Order: sequence, then C-alpha cells, then structure tokens
Amino acid sequence: MANKKPTRDLIGIIWTNFWRSFLPRKYRGDYKGDDYFGNKYFEIPANPAVGQRKERWFEPADKEAFDQELTAEWEAWLRGRREEPPSRDELIKNLQVIEMKKRNAAELDAQYAKEKDAGALPKQVEGETIGTYPKYKDYEINPGKKPMDEKK
Repeated sequence: MANKKPTRDLIGIIWTNFWRSFLPRKYRGDYKGDDYFGNKYFEIPANPAVGQRKERWFEPADKEAFDQELTAEWEAWLRGRREEPPSRDELIKNLQVIEMKKRNAAELDAQYAKEKDAGALPKQVEGETIGTYPKYKDYEINPGKKPMDEKK
C-alpha cells in the first residue's frame, strides 16, 4: 500500500473553529489556594487547541485597598516563575522566617540605641551642621590641607 498523506480539509478546519467559537468559555478559574493576607488565587489552564494560554490571577481580601501585599511565593507563581503553587507548609515556614527577621532587627535597633545613649560613638567636632558628614579631629577635611589640630 502506498502511504497516503492526510490532506488538509480547509472547509472542515473553518467549520470546526466556527463551531468551537460558540461553545461556552471557561471564565471562572480553578481555586489554587490562599495566603495569610486572605488573598485567593485562581488559574485557568492552557488550551492550545484554541490558542488560549494559561491565566492566573488573585482576588484580594479587601477589594477597596489598592496597596495589597502579596507573598513572594504567590507572586512568583502569578508571574510564571514557578510552575506549581506554593504549599501551605512553605508559606508557614517563610512567615516564620519573616517574623524572626523582624524580631532580630528590633533587638539590634534596641542594642544600637543603648550604645548611642551610652556615648559609644566617637566625639565629633563642635559646630557641625545637620546633613553633613561627621567631622573628626584626626582626619583631613579638605584633601591636602592639614588636619584641624595642627592649624591651632
């Protein structure tokens, strides 16, 4: 038998595409998860047969607030940098890391405030104005000129 190549039926392709255009489209996506801010995430899977790419979006917890926060994991999923949505365990673990960093920053801030109050910082030259770099007696103010102690 001879190998027959399938012929393209142009009218059949046009009719099939015309008929598919009347079929209902999927506007409501599949629920994929939520984050600890209360945002809900959805996806419509890709359908290459009709030339549709996958769509991802989120519904904010407060629809009136325009300064919504998104977790880094969900934002990566929305932008297509990761294929699978983040798991609940991953979100909890990263939230704990964020809270630990906030505690550590508050402890360091309190420690530096105590050192500043105790006078641990070097003495600066009197007459310094606000907004300039600190001036110390041991360093030159202008390159090539003598330090401040030697002028006296």
